[in-house]
Amino acid sequence: QVQLVESGGGLVQPGGSLRLSCLVSGSSFSMYNMAWYRQAPGKQREWVATIHRNKIANYTDSVRGRFIIFRDNSRNTAYLQMNSLKPEDTAVYYCFRIGTDYWGQGTQVTVSS
Repeated sequence: QVQLVESGGGLVQPGGSLRLSCLVSGSSFSMYNMAWYRQAPGKQREWVATIHRNKIANYTDSVRGRFIIFRDNSRNTAYLQMNSLKPEDTAVYYCFRIGTDYWGQGTQVTVSS
């Protein structure tokens, strides 16, 4: 059984930083591309970033230059380093194993003074 468990969310002031983690149980972590999505209140879930198996990263325009997605295959973990956070980054953040139906439960990120 594959499980994705996010952690690292919380309350942070504008301009601050957080690092989210997504621990994936089961085998074959290195064989899949991983992604982060987010869903703000009253809005649809949106794609944030993807880290490919070859560790190439892609970002949505609103976070490029502020967020960094990376992975540690030895730890079965994908990360999202979020810097220069803005109030509009407030959302529940989810990790997703691309090509499957596996999502994490989500972790809340709130950016507020």
